[in-house]
Amino acid sequence: MRDLRKYARQTNVRLIAGALFLLFIVGDGLIYLIYGPSAALMGLLCIFAGLVPLVLVLLAILIIDWVAKRVDRD
Repeated sequence: MRDLRKYARQTNVRLIAGALFLLFIVGDGLIYLIYGPSAALMGLLCIFAGLVPLVLVLLAILIIDWVAKRVDRD
């Protein structure tokens, strides 16, 4: 039998890892090559600032999921 949930989870993790690789390595690498190291540092700062809301939303969803599973047991 195939575990499709495991496959979907693994695929999602790979897609996120690939997107982060493209964003940080390729994107910031091009900034570094074209504009120099100081611009690349500013690019990293902007990337991290843009990812903070996404991480906060993901964290809130995970906490809500955890609470819902614990309440569901009772």
